[in-house]
Amino acid sequence: MDRGDLGSISSCVADLLVRVTHTPLLLLPVYHVFESVAKKYDIMNDSMSLGIHRLWKDILLHQMNPYPGTQLLDVAGGTGDIAFRFINYVRSQWEHQIKQKLKSHQNLSWEEISKSYQEEELKLPGGSQVVVCDINKEMLKVGKQKAQHLGYSEGLSWVVGNAEELPFNDNKFDVYTIAFGIRNVTHIDQALQEAYRVLKPGGRFLCLEFSQVNNPLISRLYDLYSFQVIPVLGEIIAGDWKSYQYLVESIRRFPAQDEFKAMVEDAGFLKVEYRNLTSGIVAIHSGFKL
Repeated sequence: MDRGDLGSISSCVADLLVRVTHTPLLLLPVYHVFESVAKKYDIMNDSMSLGIHRLWKDILLHQMNPYPGTQLLDVAGGTGDIAFRFINYVRSQWEHQIKQKLKSHQNLSWEEISKSYQEEELKLPGGSQVVVCDINKEMLKVGKQKAQHLGYSEGLSWVVGNAEELPFNDNKFDVYTIAFGIRNVTHIDQALQEAYRVLKPGGRFLCLEFSQVNNPLISRLYDLYSFQVIPVLGEIIAGDWKSYQYLVESIRRFPAQDEFKAMVEDAGFLKVEYRNLTSGIVAIHSGFKL
């Protein structure tokens, strides 16, 4: 082997080392997990949770209670579930405000009332904006297709980005949400610091994530269902046993409620608290940038 060959090999090894050292160890497998299940993600969510995940997300929005004009960043929200709920909630709030305003002007004509609704019909009220940020292009693709099918367009944008290094300026958003995504982040502390950075002073952090069950009987049943049933559902519905086995294991590795609360506080958030749902199967953690 001559020096030219050795130089070529050394160059290849150096290039490989650069790629590896700049890529979180778990990023590639996690990325491929969600790339694999993206098209069946919504169906599997309904199947695995018996549809209860929809209720959990509704509760998250009610706890957020966004007002017209709210700027939301939804991280790891590729399929749009939180974003669509946000848009619906803000529109509902705006319609309530319009009705209250019109009630105080009983002498308006039908044309004036109709015009009041039509002027804002296609826009998200008050300049509200939701940015969906996800590292996985396939998940974003599914979300965009759903948005087009459901008629969501104004006030909604999609960005490819890593939760650990968000492509946004400091102090930009009123609310940061991440639903069932933070447990798959390689460096959770770094993602929390990024959440703090991009929020405006007074902004709110909300995380909906699987957590530790606080009822021993339910915990045993939950473990049995998680490890024996969910991977089978993954194979039957999505043709992917391994990805759903990984997802179940990732839930068990995620910190318990109080431990994660401490992590959120370490990132700088104040007034941090959590709310258990369904006996702690999931929890909503909330904190403020003050």
